[in-house]
Amino acid sequence: MNLILLFIGLALLILGAEIIIRGSISLGKKLKVSLFAIGVVIVAGGTSLPELASSINAVITNHADLAVGAVIGSNIANLILVMAATSFLIPISNINQNQINQAWINIGLAIILIFMSYFILPFNYLFGILSICLLFIIMLIQVKQGSLDVSEVEEKGDYSLLISIIFIVGGIILLIYGSDLFVESAINIANQLNIPEAIIGVSLVAFGTSLPELVVGILSAIRKKVDFALGNVLGSNIYNVLGVLGASSFFGNFDVPRVIGSLDLIFMLFVTAMILGFMFLLKKIGRTYGSVGLLLYVGYILYVFN
Repeated sequence: MNLILLFIGLALLILGAEIIIRGSISLGKKLKVSLFAIGVVIVAGGTSLPELASSINAVITNHADLAVGAVIGSNIANLILVMAATSFLIPISNINQNQINQAWINIGLAIILIFMSYFILPFNYLFGILSICLLFIIMLIQVKQGSLDVSEVEEKGDYSLLISIIFIVGGIILLIYGSDLFVESAINIANQLNIPEAIIGVSLVAFGTSLPELVVGILSAIRKKVDFALGNVLGSNIYNVLGVLGASSFFGNFDVPRVIGSLDLIFMLFVTAMILGFMFLLKKIGRTYGSVGLLLYVGYILYVFN
């Protein structure tokens, strides 16, 4: 029952995020805000709203281990589940410099998290300020390079001012209720199985929050439009660390849980370096990476639960 409630909560989070995005774009157009500015905000925060809402909820309710585990697990799942499934169907051969830069940023962030875990440095308001500022700088650089796709802003429909506001308010309500249900169900599952919340975060919760990316990746492969799949995954991982953990740290101080600690972070660094190696050496991410990635993910989940 808790597993069903977990995925109902996830569905509400995804629906709430989509409604907020549509309402915000429409409201921005009504208020004559530039499409460029709206696009930057939507690209930066829109796709991470479910993770952000559930992480903030977890921190506020003193279950920060769940939030940190979910971010680390989601980054791992994005790299070796989502990308493996996508590249196994259709190889990604159009590797560009921006994707390589994003991979290097991911490696840098993994090293920072390992450093914080080793020296038991807390996530606090100072980390939050530095993270949000760094994310803003990265976003500006990517926008100037034209590497961010803001076409989604043009594609969303226009609504009346009242409907736009109703969408935003309704989306926020769904996010709040969905995050409550999502986090509470995850905690109950951890208690019933008598395992640490961080383990549920790094496995079950992370898999759940990576499902939308997995669906998008597979659909992109089916439509043979995988050019932006790699950049989207690498970008999502940057938002998870800097945006989700950064914003969550304003709501309470917390550390990297000991139970997942440096080994999981080193594995995250390893799979990021592996994908960078494929980009450099083979100049593509194909079925070899797909096969290795899927095997690695299954092995990682088995290791986590053991």
